[in-house]
Amino acid sequence: MPKVLISDKLSPAAVQIFKDRGIEVEVKTGMTPDELKAVIGQYDGLAIRSASKVSADVLAAATNLKVVGRAGIGVDNVDVPAATARGIVVMNTPFGNSITTAEHAMALMFALARDIPQANASTHAGKWEKTRFMGVELTGKTLGVIGCGNIGSIAAERALGLKMRVVAFDPYLSADRARDLGVEKVELEDLFKRADIITLHTPLTEATRNIIDAKAIAKMKKGVRIINCARGGLIDEAALKTALESGHVAGAALDVFAVEPAKDNALFGMEKVIVTPHLGASTSEAQENVALQVAEQMSDYLLTGAVTNAINMPSVTAEEAPKLKPYTQLAEQIGSFAGQLTEQGIKKLTIAYEGDVAKLNTRPLTQLVLMGLFKPQLESVNMVNAPVLAKERGIEVTEVKKEDCGDYHTLIRLSVTTDERERSVSGTLFGGTKPRIVEIKGIAIEAEVGPHMLYVTNQDKPGFIGRLGAVLGEAGVNIATFHLGRNQAGGDAIALIQVDQSVTNDVVEKVRAIPQVVQAKALEF
Repeated sequence: MPKVLISDKLSPAAVQIFKDRGIEVEVKTGMTPDELKAVIGQYDGLAIRSASKVSADVLAAATNLKVVGRAGIGVDNVDVPAATARGIVVMNTPFGNSITTAEHAMALMFALARDIPQANASTHAGKWEKTRFMGVELTGKTLGVIGCGNIGSIAAERALGLKMRVVAFDPYLSADRARDLGVEKVELEDLFKRADIITLHTPLTEATRNIIDAKAIAKMKKGVRIINCARGGLIDEAALKTALESGHVAGAALDVFAVEPAKDNALFGMEKVIVTPHLGASTSEAQENVALQVAEQMSDYLLTGAVTNAINMPSVTAEEAPKLKPYTQLAEQIGSFAGQLTEQGIKKLTIAYEGDVAKLNTRPLTQLVLMGLFKPQLESVNMVNAPVLAKERGIEVTEVKKEDCGDYHTLIRLSVTTDERERSVSGTLFGGTKPRIVEIKGIAIEAEVGPHMLYVTNQDKPGFIGRLGAVLGEAGVNIATFHLGRNQAGGDAIALIQVDQSVTNDVVEKVRAIPQVVQAKALEF
C-alpha cells in the first residue's frame, strides 16, 4: 500500500481522499527540515503547500519517494532539478486557485484606482478628507497584462467586462488565443508605453526576474499604476520606490515580495502603496480546491501511473495509463538494446511510432526509450531525468508518428546516429502484451528479450551455428532461445540468443574467435 506524508496543513477532505483511494496517509505539520529529512524515507508521496522546504538534502534521504505534490502553483520550495535527477515527479495545481488570484489582482486594481485603503483608514480616524482621495475611472483605461496564461487570461476577461482595453505580452500567447480572449498581443516595450495599469501574471525565471526595473519604468507612462500578485522578484523594489517618490508611478499594489515573509520592506509605509501578505490564493474555495486536486493527482499517480500537472514529466491521463502500460517494457528494452550496442558518442536519435502506438500519448514512451538507452552508459538514469541528460549532452531527439500500419499492427523503431554510423532496432507487441524485437540494423528477426542475451553479427556461411553452439556448450552456457535473421543468403546475419546465465567476457572472446563472427556482445536486460 502506498504511503503519503502531508507536511503542511491541508483540508481534512484531502486526507480523506487518500484514505478512500486505499493510500495510507500521515499528517505531520510544522516539521523542521532536519525532522522532515529524518522521516521522509518512509513515504512514497509528499503533499505540501509553501511551508515545507523540499531541498536536495531532504530528497537525498527520500529513498522511496515517487511524487511531491504542491497544493498551489509555485514550486519555489522544491528543488525540482534534484527531484528530477532522482526520478521523483513534482506536481502542482495550476488551476485550483487561478480565479481567486485573478480576482485578488482585480480587487487591488480597484483599490489602487480609488485609494480605498487610505480613504478607509482616514475615515476610521475621524477625518472627512473627501477632496484628498481623487481617484481615476477604470472604464476606457488600458490594462497591460504581462503573462497571459491561466490567471492572466482570467484577469484580462474581467477587465474587458469593465470596458477596459487590454494589451498582453506573453511569448507563448498565440494570435488565435489572443483573438479569442479579445486582447491585443504586443511586445513588452509597447505594453510599457501604452498601459495605464500593469498587472503581472508570469512565473519567476531568470528571464523574468526584475522584468520591471528602472529601465522598464522609464518607458512607462507617467502616472502608471503597477500590480503584482504573481511572484516577488519580478519587480526591482528599489527602482519602484524611486519611481513612486518621483511621481512617475502613481501607485503600486503588491501581494508578493522579493523576500517573504515580508516584515520589513522599503515600500512599507509609502502612501501610494497598497500591500497584502501573499493573499492571492487565500480564499476558502481556492484552498479547498487545490488540496483536493493535489490529493487526487497524487493518488492517481501512485495507484495507476497517471501523471497530471507535473513540472518534470509529460502528462498521462488515467485513461491513457493502462493503454501505455504494455508498451513500457518494449520501449525500455529497445532503448537498452541500442544503448548496450552503442560505443561511440550519440549525436541524434529518431524514435518512430507506427500503427496503433502512434495513436497514443507517446512522450512517456520516448522517455523510457531514452532511459533504457542511457542506463548502460550513465549512473542514476531514470524516466524523469533522461530527457534532461539528452539535452545536456546535445543529443537531438526526434519523434515521428505514422498511424498507417506496415508489416506489424504496432511498431516502435529507434535509430541511433553516432559519429561513425547509424543503427536501428525495432520492436512490437505479440498478442498485444508480449514485447518482441523484430528488426536490427535493417535485418528482420523475431526475438523475445530475456535477462541474459548474446548478440552476434556474422557472415551467413555454413557451419556457424554449429561452432557457436559448441563454444557455448563447452563453456556450460545453456541456450534458452535462439533467433536468427539475415539480409540475404550468404550475406550479413544476426543471431540473438537468450541464455540461462550471464555470458562472461572469456566466452564472448571465444565467440569472437569463430571465423564468421563480425561482432559479439553480451547483453543484460
